[in-house]
Amino acid sequence: MKKTKLIIYWVATALLSFGMLGSGLSQIFHAKAMIDLVVPLGYPPYFLYIVGVWKVLGVIAILIPGLKIVKEWAYAGFFFTMTGAFISHLACCDYSIKALIGPFMQTVFVILSWYFRPANRKINTVE
Repeated sequence: MKKTKLIIYWVATALLSFGMLGSGLSQIFHAKAMIDLVVPLGYPPYFLYIVGVWKVLGVIAILIPGLKIVKEWAYAGFFFTMTGAFISHLACCDYSIKALIGPFMQTVFVILSWYFRPANRKINTVE
């Protein structure tokens, strides 16, 4: 069972990291597709710089060893960002799969990665 949990953790973490790094870099560099997705929701273009930098830093935090409290903050930030994005699209009546699938799946990966993380990546471990 431990091996299965570890595999789930690394697959979810890899998918989470890939998605957050890709979207974070797209936001930092103001890729047209990202601008077209976010600005109609009412967010100003400079908001992309802020979120993009935090996503890249969050990926670094969850991948490097140690920094357990920083990891917790990164997971929380990812969760709030992705659920916020999902709700923003719904609130603006953007029900397209293109708009909703990314935040939804990234939220799933955040939860799986956080839940199945190894004991040495948790703040308090009781085993």
